[in-house]
Amino acid sequence: MGQSLGRGFAGRGHEVVLGTRTPDSEKLAPWKREVGDRGRTGTFAQAAAYGEVLVVAVLGTAAEQAIDLAGPRSFDGKVVIDVTNPLDFSKGMPPGLFVGMTDSLGERIQRKLPRAKVVKCFNIVNNQTMIDPSNTGTKPTMLLCGNDEGAKRKVTEILEQFGWDDVVDIGGIDGARWLEAHVPLWVRVTMQKNTWFLGFKVVHA
Repeated sequence: MGQSLGRGFAGRGHEVVLGTRTPDSEKLAPWKREVGDRGRTGTFAQAAAYGEVLVVAVLGTAAEQAIDLAGPRSFDGKVVIDVTNPLDFSKGMPPGLFVGMTDSLGERIQRKLPRAKVVKCFNIVNNQTMIDPSNTGTKPTMLLCGNDEGAKRKVTEILEQFGWDDVVDIGGIDGARWLEAHVPLWVRVTMQKNTWFLGFKVVHA
C-alpha cells in the first residue's frame, strides 16, 4: 500500500519519502526508478519528520510499532491518513478483525497521536484502486472519517487528485470501526467474484 500510494503522490507532483525498516533494500530499487526525483526512501523517523501529510500504510499488527519507530512527536499537528486494517487471519480466509467491534485501529492511532489529525481513508479498496479508481470500471465510492473537518477536506482534495469523484464523510474517527469492518466483507465479495478490482458504490434510489 505504501509503495502504491507513494507512486500516486509522486505521479501528481508531490515529493515523497517512503518510510521503511530497510531504506537501502534492493527490493525498493524498482519503486525508486519509477517515481524518479520526486521519491526517495528513508527510515520511519525520517519520513515522519519530512512529511506535511503522513500516511500510515503498514500491516495492522505493526501500526502502533511503526509509529513508535517514527517518533510520535513528528506527527503533531499534521494530517495523518490511516490506511491500516486490523485483519485477523488466525482462522484462515476470509479474515476477521483483531480489534472486535468496539474499537478500531483508526481510534487507536488517534489516541496514540492525540495532537495529530487522523483521517481513516483508502482502506476499503486494493492498493492499485487507491490511486486509480477507474480500474474497477464504474468508479466506487470512497468513505472517510476523522475528528478534524479541515483534515478531512485536505484528504478529499487528495482523493480528487487521484480521480475519486464520489467521497462520503461518515463522521468522527469512531467511524473507522465500520470502515475496517467493511474490509472482511469486501474480501468475501472479491473471493466470489475472483478479482481484487472491485469496490462498493453508493447509489440513490
